[in-house]
This record gives sequence, structure tokens and C-alpha cells, in this order.
Amino acid sequence: QVQPVESGGGLVQAGGSLKLSCAASGRSFSLYIMGWFRQAPGKEREFVAHISWNGGSKYYADSVKGRFTISRDNRKNTVYLQMNSLKPEDTAVYYCAAGHGDIASPVWDYWGQGTQVTVSS
Repeated sequence: QVQPVESGGGLVQAGGSLKLSCAASGRSFSLYIMGWFRQAPGKEREFVAHISWNGGSKYYADSVKGRFTISRDNRKNTVYLQMNSLKPEDTAVYYCAAGHGDIASPVWDYWGQGTQVTVSS
């Protein structure tokens, strides 16, 4: 079992960058697929990116491909989301999740509380 805790959100101007972190407690962190999701006001939660247990496979939503990079450090039980070239439409609460199963379509078991990212135009 792991408990993800996100940090690093904030206010940034369009074109700027932010790096989110997700620290997960629990000794089994390295066994989990880790992912990032986001939810904008009035919209459903959507997938952003996820990464395999060893970092060898990464998946991205089309809307962030080429701008966002997911990575993980299993020694620190932490997963990161580097966000570059931010747009106002990236404004959302960003959630970290831990999952298992098929890397192409994981089942998400544990969720963090979220961190707010606001991109001003």
C-alpha cells in the first residue's frame, strides 16, 4: 500500500514551467505504476501521463506530449511531472496515482489529494 502526496503546484504565466512531485509512503512504491491526472473546473478528471515501475515505459496524453515529462526515482519513492510551455488550458488540480496491471491500461488503486496548477495568460 502507498499513499501519494503531491507538491509543487502554483501560479505561472503562459509559456512558463513547473515541476510537480509526488512522494509516496510505503515500502512497495517501486512495484507500482505511477501516474498523473488532472481535473479542470467543470470537467472530468483526465489522464496526463504514467510511467512503469522501472521508468522504462511512459505514456502521455496527446494534449501534453512534447511539453510534459514524467519520471521517477524509486530510491526516493517519488514521481515527477516536469511541465514546460504551459498553457492556460493546463490549469487544473493535478493528482498523482499509484496503480497496477497492464502498463497500457493500469488499474489505479491509490490517489493523492491533488495540487493546484494555475496558468495565467
